[in-house]
Amino acid sequence: MKFHLATTSGNIVTGIGPGWVRIGATEYRESLVLTPEAIATGWARAGFDKLGEADFAHLLSYKPEVVLFGAGPAIRFPHPRLVRALTEARIGLEAMDTPAACRTFNILAAEGRAVVAALLVT
Repeated sequence: MKFHLATTSGNIVTGIGPGWVRIGATEYRESLVLTPEAIATGWARAGFDKLGEADFAHLLSYKPEVVLFGAGPAIRFPHPRLVRALTEARIGLEAMDTPAACRTFNILAAEGRAVVAALLVT
């Protein structure tokens, strides 16, 4: 899938395919956390089935308004106990497939929102 570059500052997803995501001109082949200002690789290295509470609690350090969880090629929902830290902090979590999370991230980032995308790249 190809994305068209918008005129916005900060990180923007410019492409995605099986096993990769492109942010700006750089292609990543591992799961990551994406904000308009930062890219952190190595998130959830073991994949969906091994996600833990700490994986989602770590996202609080980015001070998001909303977290977009890209679960890979198909939508999957994390168990509520895994996202308890976000719920208790009153931070919204939207679960979707990774391509949808990338598209939504671009829109919210362009609006200047404090958005975090936690993306499983598979």
